[in-house]
Amino acid sequence: MKKVFFIPTPIGNLGDITLRSIEILKYVDFIFAEDTRNTLKLLNHLNIKKPLKSYHKDNEKLLTQKVLEHVKCGNKIGIVSDAGTPCISDPGQFLVKKLIENDIPFEVLPGANAILPALVMSGFDTSSFYFAGFLHHNVSKRKKEISELTRMKTTIILFESPHRLKSTLSILLLHFQPPVAACREITKKFEQIIYINSETDIKNLTLKGEFVIVIDNNLCSEKSEDEPDYSEIEKLKKEGFSKRDIVKIMQIFGFKRNKVYNLLNK
Repeated sequence: MKKVFFIPTPIGNLGDITLRSIEILKYVDFIFAEDTRNTLKLLNHLNIKKPLKSYHKDNEKLLTQKVLEHVKCGNKIGIVSDAGTPCISDPGQFLVKKLIENDIPFEVLPGANAILPALVMSGFDTSSFYFAGFLHHNVSKRKKEISELTRMKTTIILFESPHRLKSTLSILLLHFQPPVAACREITKKFEQIIYINSETDIKNLTLKGEFVIVIDNNLCSEKSEDEPDYSEIEKLKKEGFSKRDIVKIMQIFGFKRNKVYNLLNK
């Protein structure tokens, strides 16, 4: 039966591939992959030989038409990303929309992802969470995105590349109550979770591997819901205290970090 399958692949440990994913990889006629080299390594590990075609962010809209043509010819198509589940900060979402529009059957297989392991590892509240994906590469736009995230009174999860990690964590410390959890190399040999409480923690980070950041932005009942007195903040500014020091001082008196920071930026 002609169909498209969205197949999750391991994010690090190859043992995390599901039996059903292996079964479908063997079953399909063609595999469209984000990076054919990475997928070829996985297929070789599984002793599976299938025709591979490139399907990534830069050619996604163009190649989607090719996928539709293959399916209409009766072929079974597998879609995989480099690691984890397709469409989650990876190619595939545009294709899903087109499949729905054209009434073409498809299946999304459950499997490996970095979001849930990082959430559980953090020790933060798991009853609800918000996934923000990758933040903008532009610093000013990233600051704005982070500021807007403060409205989400829940656990927040986002991805970040190693070369932007320190900058992003520094901005996060200005907006959120520490600690912020930085999870690296999930499921791999050097898997690690680092709790960021200060700039010193950020400086000591090893910038290798993939990172998932988890932020506990759930409401804390022990913090005051009142607005801080802006005149007191002005006095501290005139005394030469930095924004970060003012935030810490006001937190000692029970005011929420976000409220103080918002007043500082008025």
